[in-house]
Amino acid sequence: MKRTAIPVIFGALLVFSWAAVEAPTTAADNHAVSGQGKYKFKVVYKGGHLPREAQAVLEKAHGGFAVDRRAGKGETYFALPGAGIIQVSADLRKTKLLKTDAAMKPHNMHNATIWYGPKGDAHLTFPGNGSAAVYTTDLNGKLEHTLGAPTGMKDLGYPTATEYFFGQGNFVPTDVEYLQGMFYVATGYSNLDYVLTASVESGKGVNAAWYDLAFGGRGGGPGQFGTGHGITVPPGTTRIDVADRPNSEIDRFTRHGQYLSTLKLPLGSYPCDVDYMDNLGVVGALHGPDRKKGAPIYILEDDRLVSTIMPKEDLGLEKFQHVHNAVLHRKGGKLYVIAQAWNPGDFAVFEQVAN
Repeated sequence: MKRTAIPVIFGALLVFSWAAVEAPTTAADNHAVSGQGKYKFKVVYKGGHLPREAQAVLEKAHGGFAVDRRAGKGETYFALPGAGIIQVSADLRKTKLLKTDAAMKPHNMHNATIWYGPKGDAHLTFPGNGSAAVYTTDLNGKLEHTLGAPTGMKDLGYPTATEYFFGQGNFVPTDVEYLQGMFYVATGYSNLDYVLTASVESGKGVNAAWYDLAFGGRGGGPGQFGTGHGITVPPGTTRIDVADRPNSEIDRFTRHGQYLSTLKLPLGSYPCDVDYMDNLGVVGALHGPDRKKGAPIYILEDDRLVSTIMPKEDLGLEKFQHVHNAVLHRKGGKLYVIAQAWNPGDFAVFEQVAN
């Protein structure tokens, strides 16, 4: 049995109660395992682990996760269009919907990030790829700030980017990261494909405004993107990593937008994003080198590819033809991967198998 959040209405007040429901059958029941070496994984939870409202719209999933890795925390957050923000408990056993503002709830949140202000305040930020806005909430889902599209009336730090919005070019944010009082916003679904920045203030509320720093751009040269999709700041660094999907690589920059290097991934893998924990990384890929097998999830150790998880081919998760996002989680000495498929959407949690 598992417990899931069921909304109960008392008058006008919406609250959540934990209700026990049957746990879904998983590939772990037939001992299916995928991966190599010490990084082999089995399925422990699938989409049936989510609240019923989330299950109803799961096939629309087109986003990503944020993990609160502070000591004593461990919750994971993501959003589904039509359902809202979902919290997965630190022990992974429970999920619940957070009350989500009407300005956000209908729209797709293409990824998620968690960040902490100078006073220790914690926030979630989501890029609304269809609503042309970047939303920031508290950890209970309360909307704190909405950053709309640039207008071109403010210098974005690169003439191409400023002129693009002055000419009413589309703003399609695909991911957001926070570093030292700045948002870094990837725009790979737009015709621009620059990383844009905004200055952020928090403490007594949140405020953000577009800043004069932009870098990248569409192209094939060093530091340019085929599609700049996911954006990540590795813990303990000031480095900006951008997943460049069609070029099968992770491009790395300083916080000032200066190109540093490129981490190559298997050709044809279309990396959507990268998540880091300690010396490990995980990459969810839209495609794999062999598209008939479904998409892979790559495990990196010190930037070396050490294991490939095949959710569809090895673990029988038929909807994992495309992996849109994956993050790492550690619990009880074991490593977990939380992943999301796209088109059709799906959800799964994978647990490391002891050798």
